[in-house]
Amino acid sequence: MADSERFLVTGALGCIGAWTVRRLANEGVPVVAFDADNDVRRLRLLMDDAQRSRVEMVRGDITDLSLLEATLDHHRITHVIHLAALIHPRFKSDPPLGARVNVLGGVNLFEAVARRVERIPRIVYASSIAVYDNGDAANDAAIQHHTAGHPTTLYGVFKQAEEGMARVYYQDRGVSSIGLRPATVFGAGRDYGLTAAPTQAVLAAALGRPFHIPYSGRSQIHYADDLARMFIACARSGYRGADVFNMHGSVADMGEIVETIESVIPQARGTITFDGASLGLPEDYDATALENVIGPLPRTPLREAVGETFRLFRSRIASGEIRDT
Repeated sequence: MADSERFLVTGALGCIGAWTVRRLANEGVPVVAFDADNDVRRLRLLMDDAQRSRVEMVRGDITDLSLLEATLDHHRITHVIHLAALIHPRFKSDPPLGARVNVLGGVNLFEAVARRVERIPRIVYASSIAVYDNGDAANDAAIQHHTAGHPTTLYGVFKQAEEGMARVYYQDRGVSSIGLRPATVFGAGRDYGLTAAPTQAVLAAALGRPFHIPYSGRSQIHYADDLARMFIACARSGYRGADVFNMHGSVADMGEIVETIESVIPQARGTITFDGASLGLPEDYDATALENVIGPLPRTPLREAVGETFRLFRSRIASGEIRDT
């Protein structure tokens, strides 16, 4: 950590954002949490009052370029981690809203940084494996670094557009960037969307309640704290250029995930069920290119991630932070 580091995290109140802010705050790094929402429940879940007091909160919309510029300057930001996004369920009935946040918001941030590229040389941003379709994995092999994606959702198309703008901003304005493509995110704070179900199953087990996971099949699981570590490492990497990287987490069938939860939480045995279609996404990704940039990737074993998540939930239930409602 350099004494001069000052981080901006957009989408800081989301799951990955909250874990990223937590890790930076625990390092003693000045961090500004930028989000259009004011619901701090995920920060409260992950951080105590003393930890949260070290975080500067800015409520703002990523589509407001003037506010972004003012925030970057007022807080003398040197590192940017861009996680602000709307996932598909939140814009299903309003696709133009999804485009404003996921595409216009990205353009605004790249433009704001381009005007300050001497102080902020790069952006690290979240793309998604939604840029791929299951057919992109040749013969079920791992997706390679330069495998072309053919998204079948608007969210995937929006993320692909962001990857393209990143390349152009480096080409035309010299803004370096690293995009990371998370898959299924697991961990405390992952509480919304279809793929939040494995985390919600652990919460249900902590509360002593049954839970049904509405999909099946094999998928890639990324522990949220591992993702936070990777985003921060990329921001500090000194990388020059514009590229997007796949990551490798735990690959597991839903049956294996349920068995892991039951092995860690024996009292949950027989209370977690699943069925339904698979996610229709490739299950494995080659991460060699990213390792060449930041070194070995953190990869918390699934059983350990489940255990840590369960213990955190139990402690928050005991303190009254989480209630069985």
